[in-house]
Amino acid sequence: MGVEIKIEHLTKSFGTQVIWGDVSLTLPAGEISVMLGPSGTGKSVLLKTLIGLLKPDSGSIIINGLDIATCASYELYEIRKLFGVLFQDGAMFGSMHLYDNVAFPLREHTRKTEAEIHKIVMEKMDMVGLIGAETKLPGEISGGMRKRAGLARALVLDPEIILFDEPDSGLDPVRTAFLNQLIVDLNAQTDATFLIVTHDINTARTLPDNIGLLYHRHLAMFGPREMLLSSEEPVVRQFLNAQRVGPIGMSEEKDADELEAERDQELPPLPPIPAQLTTSNGVPRRSQRTPGEWCRVNGVTPPIGSFQGAAAGMAPGV
Repeated sequence: MGVEIKIEHLTKSFGTQVIWGDVSLTLPAGEISVMLGPSGTGKSVLLKTLIGLLKPDSGSIIINGLDIATCASYELYEIRKLFGVLFQDGAMFGSMHLYDNVAFPLREHTRKTEAEIHKIVMEKMDMVGLIGAETKLPGEISGGMRKRAGLARALVLDPEIILFDEPDSGLDPVRTAFLNQLIVDLNAQTDATFLIVTHDINTARTLPDNIGLLYHRHLAMFGPREMLLSSEEPVVRQFLNAQRVGPIGMSEEKDADELEAERDQELPPLPPIPAQLTTSNGVPRRSQRTPGEWCRVNGVTPPIGSFQGAAAGMAPGV
């Protein structure tokens, strides 16, 4: 079962450069959340701060009643056992075959016998579809397989929180689709709390329960997927729909002249909200909401054509 992460007024800077400030959000227990933002807005910094690799300048990160921003080192060591992390490139040890890479956390952090370790490693490698590849070295397999091996390693301690740092980077669209399906299925099996940093808009639109957007040194918005996909907030609308018109420019922010030149341009209508990705077996995840639920509850009319192919019970007129 996943645990809730409550972030309050978090600020981080390097020297005089503020990365982001006054970030507040709650990652609901057991749900899949995605964090977006233009390059350089501190998404990976946020992940490193959540796991205690970086200390924030101010603010708090509450997990199981403990503020990991201010806790003692021994307390942070214990709380880190709740985490599994999938790094961008898989972060495999190049001289170890996949079996030993996946077994590494068990050998480092537990007193399990080799027989017990073997059972767990093979179970996790089976979950990510790597049975038969145990003796291969990281340099002998594809990037997608390295991602899955990294995911197997992140799972071996049965974490309650799993952080994904751009899991789709370097993958083609087909492999990204397979990886997204794997993430949904793993969330259903583990009920852990997932936070995914990505630049892939299709992933953001179809995979998560919640979406966040970092922009211009602050959190522009965080909330249920339908809230952001139906939002008229300029930066949210521009980023989630990959549009040129809006406040984001090639060098993060557009200047006043550029914004003035766009003032009278008519924006295209919001695209339909797609159906959320379901599990392979079709059984809803615990945290999965009924399509259109957030829109109905909040009196929001979703874009025309939303939730095509989704289950019954959608908002009227969709």
